[in-house]
Amino acid sequence: MPTPETIAAYYQRYGRGEPATGQVTAYRIEDVAAADAYPHVRRDFYKIKLLCGAEGILSYADQRVVVQGCALVFVNPLIPYAWERTAGRETGFACLFTEEFSTPQLRTASVAQSPLFRVGGVPVLFPPPAAVARLRHLFEQLLAELPSPYPHKYEVLRNYVQLLLHESLKLLPAAPAPADAAARLQGQFSDLLARQFPLASPYQPLALKTANEFARHLGVHPNHLNKVLKTATGHSTTAHIAGRLAEEARALLQHSNWSIAEIAHGLGFGHAANFHAFFRKYTGRTPHGYRQQLASLS
Repeated sequence: MPTPETIAAYYQRYGRGEPATGQVTAYRIEDVAAADAYPHVRRDFYKIKLLCGAEGILSYADQRVVVQGCALVFVNPLIPYAWERTAGRETGFACLFTEEFSTPQLRTASVAQSPLFRVGGVPVLFPPPAAVARLRHLFEQLLAELPSPYPHKYEVLRNYVQLLLHESLKLLPAAPAPADAAARLQGQFSDLLARQFPLASPYQPLALKTANEFARHLGVHPNHLNKVLKTATGHSTTAHIAGRLAEEARALLQHSNWSIAEIAHGLGFGHAANFHAFFRKYTGRTPHGYRQQLASLS
């Protein structure tokens, strides 16, 4: 598997010299020499980009999003993306930061639900003019802070990144209030399951892996949780967990350079053989065969 591109390598590739710091940096998009297309590359850092002045197509995993006007784009380091401009010239800002920079301060319950961390969500938002003005102001403040000699500037930079994330949350449509206790429980389970992913490291395995663990965390009996989910979705608690594990396993085999043993450990399988059996059951292929097939297609 190819080595993920670092922030320093990214800067060098686009002729920007050295980044201000190794963990977090930012720049004005118009200061970078433009290309009509940027190919699929998997990187080891997150990116928040305010993109204005151009039209194009953003390809993200298996999704294609048409971008017009100003767009707020979130890039997850596990999933490569590509940008193809069809008209105009990009302006705006980009902020890059590593997993090391992303401390628990950036992983509160609410921020974890932003498009940056959500699995399966469309990572593009289209802010109205007033929101664009607020975002531009935050990016400007972040840029001004990067060269500062202030000894606690990383704390300040994290605060700016967190404000950027919260501004993005304001752009999401409000979720309808659950109609009853069963709907609330279903929503809480779905939220808790989503927050287990994506895996940040094979050495930080999943906190919750079984139906009993999810039920205990939600403060309900496992049978009650199972009944609620079966009634609402037709699938058991175990089936929901297994389906999400299979989805994450496919993503890691495709987009990470982790070994199969590391993926198995990260997903909570005590032995690689158990992971092989699980993956074959849900995909009809072995993990190694699945990864080989993807490599041949690429």
